[in-house]
Amino acid sequence: MEVTFAYWLPILVIVIALILFFQFVPLGLWISAVAASVRVSIITLIGMRLRRVPPHKIVLPLIKATKAGLDLNINQLEAHYLAGGNVDKVVDAIIAAERAGIPLNFTRAAAIDLAGRDVLEAVQMSVNPKVIETPIVAAVAKDGIELKVKARVTVRANIERLVGGAGEATIIARVGEGIVTTIGSSESHKEVLENPDKISRTVLEKGLDAGTAFEILSIDIADVDVGANIGARLQIDQAEADRRIAQARAEQRRAMAVAREQEMKAYTQEMRAKVVEAEAEIPRAIAQAFREGKLGVFDYYQLRNIQADTSMRESFSKMAPPTEGEQK
Repeated sequence: MEVTFAYWLPILVIVIALILFFQFVPLGLWISAVAASVRVSIITLIGMRLRRVPPHKIVLPLIKATKAGLDLNINQLEAHYLAGGNVDKVVDAIIAAERAGIPLNFTRAAAIDLAGRDVLEAVQMSVNPKVIETPIVAAVAKDGIELKVKARVTVRANIERLVGGAGEATIIARVGEGIVTTIGSSESHKEVLENPDKISRTVLEKGLDAGTAFEILSIDIADVDVGANIGARLQIDQAEADRRIAQARAEQRRAMAVAREQEMKAYTQEMRAKVVEAEAEIPRAIAQAFREGKLGVFDYYQLRNIQADTSMRESFSKMAPPTEGEQK
């Protein structure tokens, strides 16, 4: 029994070692690389394992690039992977660019990929332009009529400006600004309805693709609808505001008039009180004059006659004049 175990022990160790070797060393991947004329050593593959780089994510794109005739080395691909890039997508983008005749080297493709842009989609957009549809843009012409416009912008990716260039949101914002400016400078909304290409020409002349990652090929007006009469609405609102202001001022004047009337009533009542008070002093003054001998009986009756004459004249003056029928 001991002889049997001693006999099988070396074989078991060899089998376990082979299993661990094939688990750690991608031998099948190395054979595929050799068959594709890609120079990669077993030591390099083991080094990738130690650096925690999946060998298949480096070797397979390298095989693809070699078959496509690209001059790439394994160190470039591994460095790009360690930097957080997508090696497979970068290689596919370079191959697609070469087939389309677009100048794109690995350094620029890797920079575009690390910048967060889809480099393969950018190359495809350079070959097949993309149509961006803007949301509905509302603008008001000088005659006060609102127009609602929807445009389609055909753009092509500019490989040279993908790093640091503005994206689609900037293109949409600039096109919307151009539409508002064009409609706002039109004397009548009918001009825009008759010649919608006026918007396209004006917007294209502004060079809206400057500083962006795209090149604008065309701007087509997809739809133009007539909205509300903003000018009339503003005039109505202004008239209503003027009416409220005038009403407030009239209310203020009425309140001031009422206040003045109340003041005049109070003043009249005060004066009447003073007159009554003064009239009450007259009998006292007459009595005092009698006692002091300053006023005689004859003078007193003469004063009463004057008062009676004055009262009679006041009564005549308050009587209404006779009508024509009474005169007849």
